[in-house]
Amino acid sequence: MDPIAEVREFLGKLLLAKGDRQPFTDTTSFFLSGRLASVEAVELVVLLENKFGLDFADTGIDESQIDTIEAIQSLVQTTKTPK
Repeated sequence: MDPIAEVREFLGKLLLAKGDRQPFTDTTSFFLSGRLASVEAVELVVLLENKFGLDFADTGIDESQIDTIEAIQSLVQTTKTPK
């Protein structure tokens, strides 16, 4: 499965757990809109650290960087280190 598809699926599960069954797209706001809260942001960050090797320890969590799937894709692409 495409890693970003896994992120979409994960976000969908987080929304369902909160009773939110509204559809979303790659530009839908999750955190700044209030659909998801800081607890879910931490869960998402853990996934991103494990799945993509991102490290938020030095930079902290900026919810705008993980607010949409499009923003997450951009974050992953700009922080990827060549192997």
